[in-house]
Amino acid sequence: MTLKHDGVRPSDRWRDVARATGLLSPDGTARATIFAEMSALATRTGALNLGQGFPDIDGPDAVKRAAMDAIAGGVNQYPPGPGTLELRAAIAAHQDRHYGLDVNPDTEVLVTAGATEAIAAAVLALAGPGDEVLTLEPFYDSYAAVIALAGATHTTAALLPTPDGFRLDETALRAAFSPRTRIVLVNTPHNPTGAVLTRAELELIARLAVDHDTLVVTDEVYEHLVYDDAVHVPVATLPGMAERTLTISSAGKTFSFTGWKVGWVCGPAPLVEAVRTVKQFLTYVNGAPFQPAVALALGLETTDDAEAGWVHDLASSLAARRDVLGAGLEAAGFDVVRPQGTYFVVADGAPLLAGPLASLGLTDGAALCRRLPELAGVVGVPVSAFTLPGSDADAALRTCVRFTFVKNEDVLTEAVRRLARLGR
Repeated sequence: MTLKHDGVRPSDRWRDVARATGLLSPDGTARATIFAEMSALATRTGALNLGQGFPDIDGPDAVKRAAMDAIAGGVNQYPPGPGTLELRAAIAAHQDRHYGLDVNPDTEVLVTAGATEAIAAAVLALAGPGDEVLTLEPFYDSYAAVIALAGATHTTAALLPTPDGFRLDETALRAAFSPRTRIVLVNTPHNPTGAVLTRAELELIARLAVDHDTLVVTDEVYEHLVYDDAVHVPVATLPGMAERTLTISSAGKTFSFTGWKVGWVCGPAPLVEAVRTVKQFLTYVNGAPFQPAVALALGLETTDDAEAGWVHDLASSLAARRDVLGAGLEAAGFDVVRPQGTYFVVADGAPLLAGPLASLGLTDGAALCRRLPELAGVVGVPVSAFTLPGSDADAALRTCVRFTFVKNEDVLTEAVRRLARLGR
């Protein structure tokens, strides 16, 4: 029996709403399915999956043992709503130690189910119909979805490839601000481009946010995974910004425990309270036995433990793996923009599409990604999955593919060997 209301099936009503909010494309396809499609393609073909950004190995053993000890010790029921005091104190100490930010663990820190929930709860708490939420573009895919769920309007300012990596388009940024801009959602280090925004770029965002009386929400999950001479600058450290900025991060990327989903948001007490009000109706609480383990992880660098340098070593290792994959992509015929941080590299397939692969009639990165398992035994994700259809960034990055290098070096070496087939 099919339930109907006013003659409309619930599934059809949902699709109408989803189309209106941008969660579905005009043809009825869910926008996020490209990730599931590419992973399924990798499984079906046996291709190496460089589309999904999760590590091949776990983080520090001491942190894993702490989680196991917590489970064995009975830390398996609901933790406090804001998160355990032990973890909130460790987060506050981390913000002070690294950035000189004075954060009150009792009122200015909230533990969340990963950074994704923190972002969702922040947008749902602070924006709604009639408001605009401004993101950089390309953008992490969950941003568009949660902005749509909030009923707000998604506006963007492009990050564009340059000889110095992806850089903020100042003209586009200025034009994107309006009297309706309620939130600027900033991601640095940036997924998918690997850009680390400079202090000058962040100061421009800060000035415009102040001029337009706009809140800033920053996604800083890759804060410690920066390479070469790049420096991560939290927006909250800029003059006058702590009072209007919510800073979000997590343990998943820093410590290679992406499945634990322990994140946090820090900022002014009234804004954190607003986020908590929404969070309590999302996951309520999360990860009880993982919270003491993450507290230990955040404090490792203050001890003489042999694993204290784990994050530094991870960043160094990732920089080396970035270079292996980047060189291989260039040798295969891609134009590569060297990332300064994160797990990802963006490679433009235009030279291949116009050259060795021209006879295949492929016109963009999505078409190339669907053929890569057959052509090279490797899977990536088209950058168009991170852009608004028809935008300037979408047009500029139409032939680009995102690959991850957060895999073992032998996997990357094999991927490079396979990709070499493309240029033959």
